[in-house]
Amino acid sequence: MPTMRAFQFDDVQGGLQSRTIPRPRPEQGQVIIQVTAAGLCHSDCIILQDDQYSMIMKRPIVLGHEVAGTIVELGPGVSDYEIGDRVVAGIPTHPVAEDSLSKAVGLGYDGGYAEQTMAWVQNLIRIPSAVSFAQAAVATDSIATAYHAVVTEGHVGPDSTVAIVGLGGLGLSAIQIAGLRGARVYAVDIDESKFPLARDLGAVGCANGLDQFHDIVFDTVVDVAGAGITTAAAVNAVKPCGRVIAVGLVAKQMSLDTHALITRNITLQGSIGSSLDELKEVLRLIADGRLSPVLEEIAFDSIPQGLERLVEGKVTGRLFTNPTTVSNRP
Repeated sequence: MPTMRAFQFDDVQGGLQSRTIPRPRPEQGQVIIQVTAAGLCHSDCIILQDDQYSMIMKRPIVLGHEVAGTIVELGPGVSDYEIGDRVVAGIPTHPVAEDSLSKAVGLGYDGGYAEQTMAWVQNLIRIPSAVSFAQAAVATDSIATAYHAVVTEGHVGPDSTVAIVGLGGLGLSAIQIAGLRGARVYAVDIDESKFPLARDLGAVGCANGLDQFHDIVFDTVVDVAGAGITTAAAVNAVKPCGRVIAVGLVAKQMSLDTHALITRNITLQGSIGSSLDELKEVLRLIADGRLSPVLEEIAFDSIPQGLERLVEGKVTGRLFTNPTTVSNRP
């Protein structure tokens, strides 16, 4: 049986393990993708740290849910795609469906930290010719999640004043997306070294905390950091009848000023993932050159170290790897 290198997760104690496993085989309505780019996401860091995290549906599981590559094998009944097609495996979380996670690459079944992965045809999107595999991979979660938070949940438009809290890959994408919507965008992060890039991407002001923008009235605050205190600060910073969009998953719990939330009629909205239509729109924006992901490639064998950098906040933009450069040897 043909084998391949992959990074599997069993439990927190064992962590991420480099293993040789059988290559996937497609069943009805499935294809096999030769993975050309796999993005590293902070969600995988949470999986590696928390055995109670409910997003993964099987163990052991090959992690990696930002996946782009080329179809190399078709399962029975697949007629809409051909071998050689460049595709991304989307993670459709909207509209919400009971089986959405079970058919999500890297969450419901083995993902992209491997040379090949299986994908359901219903979740595939062809990659526009002007979009690279790496750009397409990170679009599936990092950028599409930012798009959903800013546009669909945040209702950001031309007259909006917006704060983006947390300047990792998702936050930097959110700055660009809010700017494309015509909003006036401010950026917040504890790491001031990220401010020049945030300004280059469209932020008109940067600070270590929302409370430093004394004279700014925010219509919407998108909390990508999700550190608990950041969401609490957002509730107090947004205008009456404003919106706070909670995206980050760092803290399990938060303490809020309920008096401010209620008496100022603040909307606190959770936001996760995106729809396939939103992912298609993101790919169009990248293809048109209006949206430019900030990317850094790392070696396949460096995935564990890359995830550690994410935990430590030492990543600017989005990390990705190319598993096709790895041999089949353990």
